[in-house]
Amino acid sequence: MKIRHPLQRRLVNIVMLILSSLSALIGIIALAWILYDVIKIGGTALNLALVTELPAPPGVEGGGLANALLGTAMMTFLATVLGVPIGMLGGIYLAEFGRKNRFGAFIRFATNVLMGIPSIIVGLFVYTIVVMPMGRFSGYAGAVALAIIMLPIVGRTTEDMLNLVPNALRESALALGAPRWRVTLGIVFRSAKVGLITGGLLAVARVSGETAPLLFTALNSPFWPDSILSMDQPTANLTVTIFNYAMSPYVDWQRLAWGASLLITAGVLTLIVIARLLSKEVKR
Repeated sequence: MKIRHPLQRRLVNIVMLILSSLSALIGIIALAWILYDVIKIGGTALNLALVTELPAPPGVEGGGLANALLGTAMMTFLATVLGVPIGMLGGIYLAEFGRKNRFGAFIRFATNVLMGIPSIIVGLFVYTIVVMPMGRFSGYAGAVALAIIMLPIVGRTTEDMLNLVPNALRESALALGAPRWRVTLGIVFRSAKVGLITGGLLAVARVSGETAPLLFTALNSPFWPDSILSMDQPTANLTVTIFNYAMSPYVDWQRLAWGASLLITAGVLTLIVIARLLSKEVKR
């Protein structure tokens, strides 16, 4: 093995430290720039009408994005109901039963691949299996697409959090005669509940800003979504509304797009901050 001179090692260390610091600084500057523009321009659109009124017709000033806010909340809620339980069940299997067998390794590999698939591919897949058979775009299809994106995130987070629970805790409960399912749900889950909540919040934050899959599934609508039971038709949502309004020639629509961007950014940042605080609690 070639032994480097101490001066050369220190020089390489200083150079790499400078390069890594510059890279981090560039990322921070880019984030600050984006937040500054979103807050500065989007703040001009914040008013009561933005969250209480329907969109105005093209070329007409005023109006809001209340239907898109409600539609986004409904689809995200339905996606969470669909994706989080299935993802947690998959994570339980990987952590408790599939640590060393081949099927567990295959599921783990498939989860990693699914995490890397572009969201637009997920949207196209759901378009093929849900939208085309139904014959129309719908909020249900959008929720299914978002749930598929959430699945691998929740699954891997659940596996990681359950793996942090000491095996001695499981063995102690099993030695007392508790069945395996009760040990997992009553003891292991309770010990890792903060980390599991963190994973769910990160999954929700991940899908909150998705546009591409909703273009293929939920599309958009200028009307109110009546309820979750009536989402079998095109459903308003913030991300596609931002896409449509930002590309329009109307200044008022562009201003509303910035306002919607500010709302999404604030929501995602809030979820990430809560998740970070909870993750610190897990480490402690």
